[in-house]
Amino acid sequence: MLGAIEAGGTKFVCAIGDETGEIVERIQIRTTVPSETIPQVIAFFKKYSIKAIGIGSFGPIDVDLDSPTYGHITSTPKPGWKDYPFVQAIKEALDVPVGFNTDVNAAALGEATFGAAKGLDSCLYITVGTGIGAGAVVQGKLLQGLSHPEMGHILVRRHPEDQYNGKCPFHQDCLEGLAAGPAIEERWGAKGIDLVQREEVWDVEGYYIAQALMHYILILSPKKIILGGGVMNQTQVFSSIYKYLRDFLNGYVNLPQLSEYIVRPGLEDNAGIIGSLLLAKEAGQFS
Repeated sequence: MLGAIEAGGTKFVCAIGDETGEIVERIQIRTTVPSETIPQVIAFFKKYSIKAIGIGSFGPIDVDLDSPTYGHITSTPKPGWKDYPFVQAIKEALDVPVGFNTDVNAAALGEATFGAAKGLDSCLYITVGTGIGAGAVVQGKLLQGLSHPEMGHILVRRHPEDQYNGKCPFHQDCLEGLAAGPAIEERWGAKGIDLVQREEVWDVEGYYIAQALMHYILILSPKKIILGGGVMNQTQVFSSIYKYLRDFLNGYVNLPQLSEYIVRPGLEDNAGIIGSLLLAKEAGQFS
């Protein structure tokens, strides 16, 4: 059996499962501060005999194995979690190998192995929710270099009718600052779920997401793009994304049918936790 942690800004999902992605048991724990959340996580896993644990975490995180701060959450604005030694805390408590990556990289791995990109050697998974992040599989491997990708913080052109200042605490009007859930709520005065009939909301949202996808397509050329997260549950935004992406690319790149190329997660809300099981499998193999 393997353990998996999908560590998000609002909740931790913890699961027991196997390398086929089968989940035996799962729980949710509210993300508060480490001294409250982590003991509950550890108590859950101590009930089982597991070979390894995979963690897909909100970031930024240090994924450089040669770094003295490997396994830490780094410059997050989440209160209490900045510089937290996540991997070290789990290893010390449970004494098993730990695989560690971003929550979106874990989701990309899950979708590439069992989901919407199964059978392909590249894909891009993007979550649009409380924040915006992306993970990528390139030639069958998770993309990582100096650090993990931080695609939610690219700069985008302003929608001509958008006067909103932006909400990112680091960059103000980057993609996340303009298009994540909290930006939608602050700009329009209501959550996305309560704005379903407001076409102008989804026109602006599609405008920003399509710009981001254009950048990612031109740089990474993924064979499938998967859009997850709470905001993307408002599926009316997809038509706006497709429209603007066609306009922006202007025929420069030949793409498949957009409704088949840019899709919802095949694993639905399980992409991240199943991907974390796969991180655990890899950690157990190389321990």
